[in-house]
Amino acid sequence: MEKITEIIKQYKANPFKLHPVLAPHTGYVYLKVNLGQIVKKQIDPWQQKGASLLYTILRQGNFRSIYATIDGEITDIKKELDGNFVEANVYLMSIKHHLTENEIIDRILSEFLNIFRAPEAAKYYFTSELAKKIEEKGLEKVIIQPGEEILVMSRMKRDVHLVYEGEPGIIHTVYFQTNVTIPQGEPLLGICPPERLSFINDLVQRIRLEWGV
Repeated sequence: MEKITEIIKQYKANPFKLHPVLAPHTGYVYLKVNLGQIVKKQIDPWQQKGASLLYTILRQGNFRSIYATIDGEITDIKKELDGNFVEANVYLMSIKHHLTENEIIDRILSEFLNIFRAPEAAKYYFTSELAKKIEEKGLEKVIIQPGEEILVMSRMKRDVHLVYEGEPGIIHTVYFQTNVTIPQGEPLLGICPPERLSFINDLVQRIRLEWGV
């Protein structure tokens, strides 16, 4: 438990995360924010209502507007790219996000769960088969097995089914949002072996007590 206390101290000292913003594809980029500006995410992942416009990108005569998917402050921005052609996944800016209480708990839990990470910068969603199981039984009642297709990675009009290769477990935490591009290497799912579920639930209570939430 000393490790938990140390991790909590680290997050109390620095409860922030830098969120890189990358170009989703090739095109001419036109930046719409400035250094130090506060941006707001959309109300839900399917609509941009209330969200801050970060930039537009022009490809083959079509403009696409890119909005913030996270709240925070623009702490770095590549102004030299404004109006220029960029390749896919080129870094454009960073948003410094103040982690919420639940986000901090999720990040601490990631130290104790088996993490399934994004192999590429892309959008992710559950396979139809797994989504149906989760809807019928609930997230913590579905055990995924090695060799099972669990997620679809959608990038550049290409869908790839991802296979789970870890030990059998329950999907305890979902880190991604549907229709939001997840950077490469970011966590997608936190998998918990069934026999460790009670430990993880006790851990959540311990974190809340130490954090004071």
